Amino acid sequence: MNIIEEISARREDLIAWRRDIHAHPELGFEEHRTAELVAEKLRAWGLEVQCGVGKTGVVGTLRAGDGAGAVGLRADLDALPIDEQNRFEHRSRHAGKMHACGHDGHTAMLLGAARYLAEKRNFNGRVHFIFQPAEEGIGGARAMVEDGLFERFPVDAVFGMHNSPRLAVGQFGIRSGPMMAGGAFFDIRVKGRGSHGARPEASIDPVVIAAQIVTALQTIVARSMHPTDAAVVSVTRIDAGDAYNVIPHEAHLGGTVRAFSRETMGLVESRMSALVDGVVAGFGASATVEFREVFAPLVNSAAEAAFAADVAAGLVGEDNVERELSLNMASEDFSYMLDVRPGAYINIGGRDKDHTCGVHHPSYDFNDAVLALGSSYWVRLVETMLAR
Repeated sequence: MNIIEEISARREDLIAWRRDIHAHPELGFEEHRTAELVAEKLRAWGLEVQCGVGKTGVVGTLRAGDGAGAVGLRADLDALPIDEQNRFEHRSRHAGKMHACGHDGHTAMLLGAARYLAEKRNFNGRVHFIFQPAEEGIGGARAMVEDGLFERFPVDAVFGMHNSPRLAVGQFGIRSGPMMAGGAFFDIRVKGRGSHGARPEASIDPVVIAAQIVTALQTIVARSMHPTDAAVVSVTRIDAGDAYNVIPHEAHLGGTVRAFSRETMGLVESRMSALVDGVVAGFGASATVEFREVFAPLVNSAAEAAFAADVAAGLVGEDNVERELSLNMASEDFSYMLDVRPGAYINIGGRDKDHTCGVHHPSYDFNDAVLALGSSYWVRLVETMLAR
């Protein structure tokens, strides 16, 4: 691997930053300590720093030469509401909060690149280091975009990177076009008529209706979509009643939808509403459906995806870059940045014999072995895109 020697020599700094962030996890839009840590380091290295972008986001700007080109590099700051099961020294010090998705590593890698680029300035133009809050389903990318991210910090392209325990250390994966699914959450509230559990004939039972709705929703993908389209409709919660002998008045269903295009997501939403209306009408009940987009589909622009893959290949060799990575039904709100600017999102491998745990698991820990490689990737991307 062609890891930059100066970055590798100071790998212990990257590890210390990463583990400090891991030990002090903060949930979305609460990343005050993490944001201040990032801002302090960027200022110390001579970057122009703006805090509070999209509530708790940080943007550091570095200029070199007189070039008009500009690139955005994005890392995420937030943790997850999970109780950590690890027992190592840098485990979470905050109950119910944990860096279980590797955002601590993403932040450390981008900081490492910022320090190196600030020292060498072997590029011509501007680099905006975007440290985004609230990636985990709370809308941090959208908040930054709506706060004028790209009007205040214009870029020709924007790039993101995420660790992948499915890929081995020293590998990268990417694909052009749709790469990760868009995600939506839905809530369906059924209003029936409650009664004593021994007198069901006096009721309009919302529990029975809810069960019928769950079954009906499974036909959306199976019978309303073209077989070559991909989508997931999952009912993940049903809440109704408080007593064994009372048929409740209401029932609540909730869940998630995933699809690789907004057109498919719109089809799912319209069919869901129609099916719910039909089912409850047949039972003499009523219902409301709330369907809300949480993530847009993540779509890499072709030129930027190929460029990112080329940069990765320069570090690890073409054989270690998967350019047609399989589609991923998980979601990522970097998609909102790609909605308004060309760019690409790449996976960096993190799997080895000691790191096989998947993300969002209480035993997950980011693999420090890839920190220097990730920082080197960011540096080479900038130096290539903004070559003197």
